[in-house]
Amino acid sequence: MVARKVRHAKKRGSFHLADYLGLTAREHAVLRRLSTPYRIQAYLNATPINHEVGGETVLSVREVIRQRRAHCIEGAMFAACALWVNGDPPLVMHLDCDLSDYPHVIALFKRHGAWGAISKTNGAPLRYRDPIYRTLRELALSYFHEYSNRRGHKTLRSYSVSFDLSRLEPEEWVTNPRSCWTAHDRLVALRHYPLISKKQERLLAKRDLFERRASKLVEYPKPETA
Repeated sequence: MVARKVRHAKKRGSFHLADYLGLTAREHAVLRRLSTPYRIQAYLNATPINHEVGGETVLSVREVIRQRRAHCIEGAMFAACALWVNGDPPLVMHLDCDLSDYPHVIALFKRHGAWGAISKTNGAPLRYRDPIYRTLRELALSYFHEYSNRRGHKTLRSYSVSFDLSRLEPEEWVTNPRSCWTAHDRLVALRHYPLISKKQERLLAKRDLFERRASKLVEYPKPETA
């Protein structure tokens, strides 16, 4: 319904994306400067991780800019919005995992027929992906080996269809002053496709001790609490 309204406005010649999204001139300028996927990724890398010290959040695009912090879904929504402002569709993917770990969300983009991803994470493995993957399954599998819990078990299990955030009202994920739980729940409820079978799951080797030690490196350490 939302995407249909956007298309109708474009046909009438009355559509201006910044106004539709409810962005201020400053917010729009921030997003417009991030004119390539790599620039978007660099901005997110320079944005401190959201440790959710005061409780769980799903910050909107506006709040990521204002608070200058983000975790995975917050970074993915920000990246999708920046892509949209610069001419790409605002696509995201939900990566689901074993109950012993946490899901992840990435923003998707396509170049010359191949998929790439923008990703906000505090560790080294689950980051930017160059646009070289022929399918979304290939892209999702590129995260498989390093996607692990603290005990070294590989936990990634499925990936969702791509979801176009233009299907949601901007108030739900772009300018929402509160946590965007509606957007979060839509992603969780998407159709997911398994990456491995149960038989394959039983054959998975744990990441070795060296890999587990290396995976503890983080970009933004959690602040010490009093």
